[in-house]
This record gives sequence, structure tokens and C-alpha cells, in this order.
Amino acid sequence: MPDLLIELFSEEIPARMQGMARDTLRKMVTDGLVEAGLTYAHAQAFSTPRRLVLALEGLSAESPTLTEERKGPATTAPEKALEGFLRSTGLSRDQLEVRDDKKGQAYFATITRPGRKAPEIIAEVLEKTIRTFPWPKSMRWGSGSLKWVRPLHSILCILSDEAGHAVVPLDVDGIVAGDTTEGHRFMAPGRFAVTGFDDYAARLKAAKVVLDSAEREEIIWNGATTLAFARGLEIVEDRGLLTELGGLVEWPVPLMGEIAGEFLGLPPEVLRTSMKEHQKFFSVKNPKTGRIEGFVTVANRETADNGETILKGNLKVLSARLSDAKFFWEHDLRVVKSEGLLGMGAGLSHVTFHNKLGSQAARIERIAALAQVLAPLVGAAPDLAVQAARVVKSDLRSAMVGEFPELQGLMGSYYARAEGLPEAVADACKGHYSPLGPSDDVPDQPVTVAVALADKIDTLTGFWAIDEKPTGSKDPFALRRAALGVIRLVLTNGLRLPLYDIFYGPLVANGIAARNKSANLVGSSDLAVNALYKSGLKAAANDLIEHIRETSSDISIGFVEEAIQDTLSKTPDLLSFFHDRLKVYLKDQNIRHDVIDAVLAMPGADDLALVARRAEALSAFLATEDGGNLIQGFKRANNILTQAEARDGVEYSYGADPKFAEAAEETALFVALDAADAAIAPAMAAEDFPAAMSAMAALRAPIDAFFTAVQINSDNQLVRRNRLNLLSRIRQICLGVADLNRIDG
Repeated sequence: MPDLLIELFSEEIPARMQGMARDTLRKMVTDGLVEAGLTYAHAQAFSTPRRLVLALEGLSAESPTLTEERKGPATTAPEKALEGFLRSTGLSRDQLEVRDDKKGQAYFATITRPGRKAPEIIAEVLEKTIRTFPWPKSMRWGSGSLKWVRPLHSILCILSDEAGHAVVPLDVDGIVAGDTTEGHRFMAPGRFAVTGFDDYAARLKAAKVVLDSAEREEIIWNGATTLAFARGLEIVEDRGLLTELGGLVEWPVPLMGEIAGEFLGLPPEVLRTSMKEHQKFFSVKNPKTGRIEGFVTVANRETADNGETILKGNLKVLSARLSDAKFFWEHDLRVVKSEGLLGMGAGLSHVTFHNKLGSQAARIERIAALAQVLAPLVGAAPDLAVQAARVVKSDLRSAMVGEFPELQGLMGSYYARAEGLPEAVADACKGHYSPLGPSDDVPDQPVTVAVALADKIDTLTGFWAIDEKPTGSKDPFALRRAALGVIRLVLTNGLRLPLYDIFYGPLVANGIAARNKSANLVGSSDLAVNALYKSGLKAAANDLIEHIRETSSDISIGFVEEAIQDTLSKTPDLLSFFHDRLKVYLKDQNIRHDVIDAVLAMPGADDLALVARRAEALSAFLATEDGGNLIQGFKRANNILTQAEARDGVEYSYGADPKFAEAAEETALFVALDAADAAIAPAMAAEDFPAAMSAMAALRAPIDAFFTAVQINSDNQLVRRNRLNLLSRIRQICLGVADLNRIDG
């Protein structure tokens, strides 16, 4: 069976697209070949900056002959129906067979599709792949109509076996497939022929091209770490940069340089960001001081002077870049020392956060107000939380963040320390955006937690207030990420927050701000903040209206009343959104969806920490043999009781009396239920959910014995009612722990 080698040789492919392109080429070609009837043993895809490569081993030489039988119209059908069937099969009338069918006689066609040789199929599949390849961005060049990410120069496509190799005939817009390729652009220019994949890989390496991106990355990392180690330094690991560099060079040559002393005083994050973003350099740090003192660049060629000229050019450009960073740093420090962080952020009043939600400055005041409310609940000092909230966004107006937006928050922490603000404020500047993703660290400092929660909750309530919610896969304002951030902050820090009440104030504030802004009324920002302060965790609507009437005579009270009513309708929806995010989070912790639903149906569902603890305890309980069997006993009791109540038209919810028990198992169940009730109620009140589950597990054996020994629907109606009321006790006790009706199975 032959092997197939395909190479699509072009101008440089962007590094960020190469991984996707490798996978896509392999999938499109192999899927097309298999669909056409060919099989293969193994497939590998590779990429360098100038080529995409696919190697298939053990490809079948031709597709099999296929025979298909197809039923046609009835013999009594109109002539046009038969003509259409003949066209679809490519047969004539005399090639059809008439057979008896369920409803009479019908035409049947036997269609034979002869096999095709592999080269014919390969050419067809590869041309379709090239013409329909889903590049994120593509271009046309010259006068042709073909699109590719960069101009496509040549196609190598050969089949090889023990007897030799052959080129697959293919012509795509004048690019004719062949058996030649090119080596390194500078170190080994010119084309050469290959006979198969092993020959191809070996000759490419001889022509200074490392085909495998993983091998290139290993060469880069080993070379960089060796250079740093020789000077007693360390490479700052960056896997994303390593992958990108592996896609920028075909023959990687790591080179190390030193940063000029005048720049060593810059924050290490500034040095790292500038070198990574502008020049794709690894940072090299001194492990003793943590200071960034050097860099590693990766050249795409070997030189006679061992990279000295390359390093000299890189240092010249780096010095210019770091001079800019130094200027930004010194400029920002002068602003902070003369005006403070509050002065730096004063311009945020002219920066729009959202056209319906006002400026960044107005938003900051809302965050500060909410942080003050949240601070006691998370163990933070309210005055520090407010102070931090008012400056955490100030660095958005700094020159450094203007150049490097990814440093927002971090630069604020440096400027806060330079101003002499409390360390808690500096930590909040850096950490209040966190967590940004599922793998991001979660802040645990109380002031940072208060501001981070306030920031995210204001975002969510703001967009909820103006009906800008995520839909389907669209989430332009990253509200799902914000909700997950709140969930992780709450659960990681073990916070007990009544979210239903907490949402009330920010929703009112944002709703009022949005309405007054749309009406172009003055004082909307102050009004929103006053509303939030006044509401606390949850103020009566009438008290809030009265407060606004007293303090904001220039604002229409109708807008306020409308905002409050709107708030009352949107709070449950926002809490439901949080529940959906919580389900996703807990499922990742291996907690089943039905378990989560069972605890969300209980009181206190807006307390996420409480919900999570209940779900963990219930999940652990259901994993035991007693748990699984008890659920079956509960469902049996509930089903019998529900059917009896529907049939009798009464509710059996009280009055079970042990004196009417006839069987020993029945008496034992009364005793067990009394014991469980006495243990479960205080355990649930103390939120000792494992203890409650353990007490419920003790019911498993007496319930099983009861159903084995006792007939519920006794002929004695008094006994029957007593037993149904006993089943009601089982239901009530079990439902006091979780809504077990929602458990599957």
C-alpha cells in the first residue's frame, strides 16, 4: 500500500494560524479520502512558516467497487416520477427490475459504482481542500482567483512505495503538482526533488529546515535555558511565546543579550511585556533578585559572526522600545506624585463606559458604593474598600497602560505604592480584575475581594438593567466570565452573600442611571450612587423613593419608580443566570446536574456557598449504597402517596400514629423516622449537611423492610390512611434535605 506526501509551499504563514492549519489539512484530506472509499493506516501533519505538510502511511491503492440497490416509484406511478428516478440513477428503463412490494409492484435499480484509482481521488480531494480551506484571513494575488493565507508557490504531492514514487497529477490555477520543494530561504535556497516522507524530512533538515514544530520549540527552549544557565540566570517561562517562536522560524538559533543598565529600574512586568509584545523576546531574570537583566531572541539562521550582528540590531531596536517605556514610567510617576491616583483618573469622567450606563467615573462611584456595602460581609474595612475602589481604575489614564493595555491593574499597584497608599489598596489595584478565567488565581485579600466583587456585580447588574444579556454563543460584554468570577470569589473564600438582596441596590442604581441618561436629566450619577447607598442590602421601595424625593428634586420620580419596578422583575432572572453558571462550575467538580437542581430548589438558593456545600454533601451521599437505595425508597413512597392523593382527593400530610401499626417493621419505621427527624432538623439548621445525610441514610433499612412486609392499601381504611400519612412523613423528612424528586433514577 503506498504512502502519500503533500506539501503546500507558500509565503510565510502567521504563527498563530499554523496549529489550526495543520489540524484542518489533516481532517479535510483524510475525511475526503475516506468518504471516497480509500483507507489509510496513519496520518501526520506538520508546519513551518512556509509550508503545510501531510504524510499518510498505508493508503489503499484504489477505492472498492460498490453496489447499491435503490427502490423507485410504483409501476402505476406517473411517467414523470419514473423519468426522475432514471435521471437520479443514470440507468435506462430496461435496466430496472420490477418486484412485488407492500403496496403492489415497484421499480428497483441496482447501481454499480466502479472503484477509482487513488491518484484520481487524491487530486480531487486536495484541490477541493485548497480551494475551500478555512483560513481566518486569506488573500488573492496576481490575476488568479485562488485564495490562500499568503501567495501559494508550489504543491508537492507524491505517492511512494517499494517500486518508487509518482507525482499525483494536479493543477490548481496554474500551480502544477510536482515532487520538488525548497529548503531554508537564506541558508539553502533552491529546489530539490524528494521520493517519500523519510527522504523529504531528511533532505529538509540538511537544507536547514526543522519540519516538526515541537522539535523546533524544544531546540529553542533548550538553547535559551542553556544560554541563561551559563550566566547564572533563568528564563522566564512563557509557553505561548515559545509556541509562537516555533512558528516564526524554520532553523531556530537562540541568541542572548543584556539589557542596558538604564532600563533595569523599570518594573519587571514592563520589561517582559515590552520585549514580548514588540520583539518576541524571552525575558531572562536574576534568580537572586528577581530582576529582569537580559533577553533571548531566536534568529532564523546561522551567521558567520555567531549572531553578533543580529544581536546588535535587536539591541538597537530594544533600546528604543525601552526608552519609550521608561518615558511612560517616569511620566506616570510624576503625575502620581503631583496629583495622586485620583488625579490621574480624573479624566475618566470623559470616558464612556457604555452609552446607556454613563462614564467610567460614574461607574467607579457605583463600584465604591457597592464595595462599602460588601466590605463587612467579606471581612474588609469599609473605608479601605471605598478608597481602593475609587483608584483601581485610575491607571487606565496612565501613559503606560495606554501603550500596554494588558498591564492595567498591575501598573495601578505600582503607582499606589509610589503614592504611599495602603498596601491593601495597591493589592486591590492589581487583583480586582481577577479571576479572569477558570485557571486564574482567585484573590483572598479582603479589600481586593470586596472591590473585585463590586466591579463584577456592577457590570452584571448594569447590563441586566439595560437588557444587554448574553444570547446563545454571543457574550460581547463577557458577562458569563464575570458571573463565573463572582462564583469563584465566593466559593474559594467561603463567603456567605445573600445575592438576591445584594443585586437589588446595583440594579436600581444602574436602572436609574440608564433612564436619566436617556432622558438627559442632570444629577443621574449622584442619584444612582445615593440609591445604592440608601438601599444597603435591600431597602423598601417606598423608603428609597422618599429618599430620592428629598435629595434630588430635579429628577422625575416617575423614572425612579419605573427603575424600581424593573429591578423587582430582573433580579430573579439575574439570579437564574448565576445558577446556570454555578451548574457549569459544579459539573466541573464532578457533581451531577440533577444533584445541583435538587439543592437549588431549596431555600437559600441565592447563597452560592450554601448551595455548593449542600450539593457536595448530597453528591457524596448518593455515591454510597445507602444513598442510592434510599432514593429508590423515597421515590416509591412518593409515587404511592401521590397516586393515592390524586385518587382520594385529599392530602395525606399529618396524623400518622404508631398505635395503628400492625407489623413490627411498621413500628420500627415510626421509631426510625422520629430519630431521623430529631437528628436532621438541627443538623440542617446548623448547616451540618454530612450529618443530615448520615441521619437520612439510617432510614434506608427500615424503609426497605417496611415496603417488604407491609401492604399500604389495606382493606382497613383507618390502617390505610395511617400508612399513607406515614409515607408522607418519609417524604417530608427527605425533602427537608433536598428536593429528591429532581434526582434521576
